[in-house]
Amino acid sequence: MSFKVNQEIAVCGGKVLKLSHFSQIIGASMDVNVYLPKQYYSKTVRKLIPVIYYLSGLTCSPQNASEKAFWQIQSDNYGFAMVFPDTSPRGDDVPDDPEKAWDFGIGAGFYLNATQEPYKKHYQMYDYIHKELPTSLDEYFGKDSNLDFLDNVGITGHSMGGYGSLTGFLKNYDANRYKSCSAFAPIVNPSKVPWGQKAFSGYLGSENAELWSQYDPSELVKKVINKGNDKILIHQGTKDPFLQTNLRPELLLEATKGTSWEGKIEVKMVDGFDHSYYFISTFVPEHATFHAKNLGLI
Repeated sequence: MSFKVNQEIAVCGGKVLKLSHFSQIIGASMDVNVYLPKQYYSKTVRKLIPVIYYLSGLTCSPQNASEKAFWQIQSDNYGFAMVFPDTSPRGDDVPDDPEKAWDFGIGAGFYLNATQEPYKKHYQMYDYIHKELPTSLDEYFGKDSNLDFLDNVGITGHSMGGYGSLTGFLKNYDANRYKSCSAFAPIVNPSKVPWGQKAFSGYLGSENAELWSQYDPSELVKKVINKGNDKILIHQGTKDPFLQTNLRPELLLEATKGTSWEGKIEVKMVDGFDHSYYFISTFVPEHATFHAKNLGLI
């Protein structure tokens, strides 16, 4: 699938490519940013370069994390590429929240496949993120690029995107799709918090508890069997204004009790940090190291 290069920006030792393409699954044009580290441009280093997918939070676009999270420094340090997808479909034909709220509709796709009208035509973000986009990037860059978009990959994200990374990792765990997963201030139990309940009701239907559970990390950990010693890393700020209402990391830890994931999900509560990119950028180095180990880079 063809991508259009809208901008190419030199940063650190590599480049950010601002791309767009028409998604068959979404039925609309989608933006995505890709950071190619210095290793990509090296004439001597030819080993396959792993890829980490970063899923952004509510209201964000591919630009937020590309500009504010400072992943590029870590990408060069360890030798992985970064992919920053959009958070929802966009365009004149894409339905939005009827009340134009910021926590549903455009900018708030919740990384699931909608089943309800009028959203199911375009809001197929789960299939886009985990199927179409990686395959399309792999085809576009080609086998000679030494970029591994499909096999040696990790996933991370923030808030709604942290929820998306946890859900995608667990739903694809048996297929070994992702070698590594982390999250910043994720929504861990969307079925029980306002953001998730609104999104699930609108996209999946208010009377479909079974379908809700298929996109809820706190339900998935009860069903997905940890193969051994796989771990998930989470950071959460104590001064996050959404901590008690929409994030509630304690619910995920409670859900793991008696399961194969008990003791395998580390939630680091960090004193004084909020929900912003000041928080995210502070702990990106630790997450980068975590992923680099799992991706075989160190």
